[in-house]
Amino acid sequence: MDLILWRHAEAEIGEPDEGRALTGKGQKQAWKIADWLDRNLPNTCRILVSPATRTVQTAEALGRKFKIHPDLGPGATPEQVLAAAHWPDSKEAVLIVGHQPALGQIASMLMGMEKKEWTLRKANVWWFAQRERNDVTSAYLRAVIAPELLVK
Repeated sequence: MDLILWRHAEAEIGEPDEGRALTGKGQKQAWKIADWLDRNLPNTCRILVSPATRTVQTAEALGRKFKIHPDLGPGATPEQVLAAAHWPDSKEAVLIVGHQPALGQIASMLMGMEKKEWTLRKANVWWFAQRERNDVTSAYLRAVIAPELLVK
């Protein structure tokens, strides 16, 4: 199973938190990453998105069908996010468009650490995959992508 974590792009400051929209910079970030993801994601990838406006707008840049999942909103726990993705047992790749601190905590857990307060920067993607060797399944980091590293 591949698990791709995409933190929402830059959003406006304000309240209510769930209604904050992407800034102009955030829209550009989302489009850059979406272009890269569209070229690299499998066609069968399941896309799950937080109900917050900024995550929905980030996912819309990809131009693929996605499902808004209530367990992925701000304040979601890593355990809720992993359960929604069916990690590690899903038969298909899953892209999560979500929030800190859960995404950073998941990244630390999948890197073999206890749950730490890692930060995934806005609009960054962390792509994890699994491999099996000698009947042992382990996760590994396949890619980390930041919008400022992509040409466009």
